[in-house]
Amino acid sequence: MKIFALVATSLVVLASSVFAYEVETYDFLLPNVWPHKDELYLCTPIRISPSTNFYIVGFQPKASMHTAHHMLLYGCLQPGGNESVWNCGEMQNDDSDNLYTRANPCSSGSQIVYAWARDAPSLHLPTDVGFLVGGDSPIQYMVLQVHYMSKFPEGKTDNSGVYLQYTKERMRRQAGVLLLGTGGYILPNRVEHMETACPIIEDKVIHPFAFRTHTHSLGQVVSGYSVRRSTRGDHWSLIGKKDPQLPQMFYPVVDTTPLRKGDVLAARCTMNNTHNYPVKIGPTNKDEMCNFYLMYWVDNDTPLQRKYCFTNGPPYYYWENAPEGFNLIPDRDASQL
Repeated sequence: MKIFALVATSLVVLASSVFAYEVETYDFLLPNVWPHKDELYLCTPIRISPSTNFYIVGFQPKASMHTAHHMLLYGCLQPGGNESVWNCGEMQNDDSDNLYTRANPCSSGSQIVYAWARDAPSLHLPTDVGFLVGGDSPIQYMVLQVHYMSKFPEGKTDNSGVYLQYTKERMRRQAGVLLLGTGGYILPNRVEHMETACPIIEDKVIHPFAFRTHTHSLGQVVSGYSVRRSTRGDHWSLIGKKDPQLPQMFYPVVDTTPLRKGDVLAARCTMNNTHNYPVKIGPTNKDEMCNFYLMYWVDNDTPLQRKYCFTNGPPYYYWENAPEGFNLIPDRDASQL
């Protein structure tokens, strides 16, 4: 297993307009794998040095949407496999694979650190913001997951991945990611709202700074809101919305107002199923996904313990029948760009 330690593959000093400190770069790439079948998810791990705190401050993708459908970078307490590469299609039921063993990306302590799709560009975090890994962090391993839609010809391999930019200088503001998503399905020839909500129940103050949307081909608009409750009614404030058919990068949020205990994060994916058959949430390109990623920082604190927030989705869950009892829902605004 590769070791992410004190010695990196290269040393770069970036301009002060990007980073105000020296950063090093680690090449976190798949080791020339052969995607031998369609809709294959492959994972590779690195172990972080447990004796040193590192702060990841930038991500430079090495991938093309013509090769990889998407990439996810997981932080783990323990990885899902011990091999250099394994088949990590978490939502897939087909266990037949005579080339790669099957395992989840993480066996414990799973959280998403970074995501990429549709030729999204590099991401540099704000000044003094970084993802703490190794050392005192619950992230002792990182696992790169790449989803390949199509089988490669025999003999053709791939080394897609991410160049991690990191520093050993202490960052006062720790970054975190909260992923909101849904289950459910979309009936034939129907425009559907797939909705989710996540109350903040921890006594922390989080500062949103970036968001990312993800659907497959049926997604038209994905929007995310902060909802502040009061006796006068709910106040819905737009965090961000995008056409998910655009590059699925992390974009700056519209509203940077800090979120506190008692506030609610809510997201909607507006989906247009033009097929004559229902489409369910699932891992393949024939299925759908409804995801809204919120990237945030906390000041001299640790990120939220909660990393994922999913609802059952349609036809079981909508904002209008959510247990939070929402009112003043911005129905039109949430589905229009």
